[in-house]
Amino acid sequence: MSQSAQQPEAPHGAWTYGAPGAPAAVRNGLGTAALVLGIIGAVTGFVPLLFWLGGLLGLLALVLGLMGRGRVKRGEATNKGAATAGAILGLIAMIAGVVIGVATVKAVDDAVDDLNRTTENTAPKDPSKKDKDGKSAKAEVLAAGDSIVYDDELTVTVSAPKPFTPGEFAVGHTKGNKAHQVTITIENAGKKKFDSTLVTVTARAGKDGVSAEQIFDDKAGQGFDSTILPGKKATVTYAFDTPADAKNLTVEVVPDVWYDASQWDLAL
Repeated sequence: MSQSAQQPEAPHGAWTYGAPGAPAAVRNGLGTAALVLGIIGAVTGFVPLLFWLGGLLGLLALVLGLMGRGRVKRGEATNKGAATAGAILGLIAMIAGVVIGVATVKAVDDAVDDLNRTTENTAPKDPSKKDKDGKSAKAEVLAAGDSIVYDDELTVTVSAPKPFTPGEFAVGHTKGNKAHQVTITIENAGKKKFDSTLVTVTARAGKDGVSAEQIFDDKAGQGFDSTILPGKKATVTYAFDTPADAKNLTVEVVPDVWYDASQWDLAL
């Protein structure tokens, strides 16, 4: 008769141990994501046009960093340093985003205000013009000797035309046409210096308003080429080629691209 093998019984009072369980998986994702987002947010937060993105990424990095630290405390993660760094960088990104955002908005507002002031200053000071005697002239037409005053106290005056004899080597004069000269005076009564190099002067002649070509020689056509200081003025002679039968000369002066153009209708 065979006997079955029997397992020995554990002594009375002894503990029975089972097989050890598998270790819990490490969950470092939140801390790593916080670090990455914190770095990107801290960089973009200092860029004027990307401050909003930096602030948003910084908020996400801060939240994920704190959650990552919570996992470390519960023993579910091991990257405490990465989670902490991500949270700190996220906070920095948020602060940078707010500061740079405020600075950007202020800079834009200042630029708009400067542009508005420039536009206002370079518009005609008054729709009425004044002639050399201080009397009001018609708003639609400027005559010889009339002046226009801009809001920045820049004054432009055009004289009556005079016959002009082009030099031997003059450029711009056509045989059979007549030449006339005018003097243009720009006075700077404002508080800032005025760069006159961008002054443009053009003219049209006769009832058909044909273009009157500017004449260049040693006596005329040099143009404005310097800075006019506050309280100073500059006068330049311009000469124009006109048809022989032209009875009037319309001169247009534009002090700068920011200024309105003004026209003088001069009798020949």
